[in-house]
Amino acid sequence: MSAVVGRFAPSPSGRLHLGNLACSLLAWLSAKHEGGRIVLRIEDLDAERCPRKYADLLEEDLAWLGLYWDEGGSHGGSHGPYYQSECADIYTASYEKLAAQGLVYPCFCSRAQLHAASAPHTSDGNVIYPGTCRSLTPAEVAEKRKAKAPAYRLKVPDEVVSFTDGCMGPHSENLLRDCGDFYLRRADGVFAYQLAVVVDDARMGVTEVVRGADLLSSTARQLYLYRLLGLKAPRFAHCPLLLAPDGRRLSKRDGDQSLENLRARYTAAEIVGKLAYAYGLQEEPAPCTPESLTADFSWEKVPKQDICLPEDLF
Repeated sequence: MSAVVGRFAPSPSGRLHLGNLACSLLAWLSAKHEGGRIVLRIEDLDAERCPRKYADLLEEDLAWLGLYWDEGGSHGGSHGPYYQSECADIYTASYEKLAAQGLVYPCFCSRAQLHAASAPHTSDGNVIYPGTCRSLTPAEVAEKRKAKAPAYRLKVPDEVVSFTDGCMGPHSENLLRDCGDFYLRRADGVFAYQLAVVVDDARMGVTEVVRGADLLSSTARQLYLYRLLGLKAPRFAHCPLLLAPDGRRLSKRDGDQSLENLRARYTAAEIVGKLAYAYGLQEEPAPCTPESLTADFSWEKVPKQDICLPEDLF
């Protein structure tokens, strides 16, 4: 059996927060427990929102915590580029492969129109696209282009995709009813997350994707893309999200939980130990290193529901 290749794939639109950090720790432990490697990919598809200074700070934070990676980021390696903002030509080749299969079409719907419509929503709040632009004639497309540049969507079939998640267990979604035709490219030409991560994970040899449970609903779409592009899919493990003591989801807007502020109050070992405790990997929130958790790591220990941080933990 080939060695496990895991990855960190942060989007550097701000400093790391505890939720990002928890996913990075679990990804590192899952791969290293099996003697595997870690790739660092910087998901800066929207380069304006993701200045390089945040990517550099992110590397510094990961290294400070002891979450070292084996290739990628500013270190480079044999599977570059590792910054998505540098990969447009690579994504274009895969996009054109899908277009050649007759599966891509222009979409002129605005976000406001979609949210105002009565279309159903996914569990993460996204609209399940009702197929408004799926059957436009060439003449209709040409007319609409005069007023607005289109985004591009991928047609999906009425088909159930099932897989077993390494943390959450069996999961199934109907591509048409639960996901809907999804974006491959924005109107401004920026490629969509779904396409970019599939292409990148495949070309970087990633065999295991560990990420937050908020991305569980992306997996069926991505498995479909792997199939269409003739790529080998990795295994997936979606970890429960961290919630603030009041039940809110942690985000980069929660400055008190950003690593910038946490580093001023705790040592790296204290932060790792508190996170390991929150995720069931040790019985007390005692300081520890990632290495010390590796031998006994198991997904069986990780909760299956989102984790509300105790009031006094951080």
